[in-house]
Amino acid sequence: MNHQGTCILTTPRLILRPFCEKDIPAAYRNWCSDPEVTRYLRWPTHPCEDVTRMVLMDWIGQYDQPTFYQWAIQPVDADEVVGTISVVDQEERAAKMHIGYCIGRPWQGKGYMTEALAAVIDFLFEQVGAGRIESQHDPDNPASGRVMTKCGVMPEGILRKADWSNQGIVDACMHALLREEWEAQRSNR
Repeated sequence: MNHQGTCILTTPRLILRPFCEKDIPAAYRNWCSDPEVTRYLRWPTHPCEDVTRMVLMDWIGQYDQPTFYQWAIQPVDADEVVGTISVVDQEERAAKMHIGYCIGRPWQGKGYMTEALAAVIDFLFEQVGAGRIESQHDPDNPASGRVMTKCGVMPEGILRKADWSNQGIVDACMHALLREEWEAQRSNR
């Protein structure tokens, strides 16, 4: 793959960009401190802004690595970040990249995450040379799966008790999109 790191990506309504230190208060307020947002995630709700600061400063320190992909999601008409999308795992030999995401409750259901995921998918296939993009969700969080299918990341099956989250040990609904499927989708647009 041709790794490029967290490049700025734009969509009609969003700017996907690296985090910066000034994003810490908004990240804490908009999603990191909300137990409803973190309910199906692997990381716990942040009890204070200092935890968010520690996490974001760690991310900021990794932006010089070309294999690090962690975007802040900022609506073009807003002055603050509302969520994040990232490559949470990757396997170079298989050209496989696993995407994770979350967004604050006020911005859920408005198509922002679908728009962000579509932009990241295009970037990873076009620029990075991924061969497979995958993601997963808890069966009790079907809204996350709908984001995936709207972007062509189709269900492959359920891995029983194969993951863990703030809910404990959970099933994982696996979704994937292969490069050739993405290319076929693009030619039909």
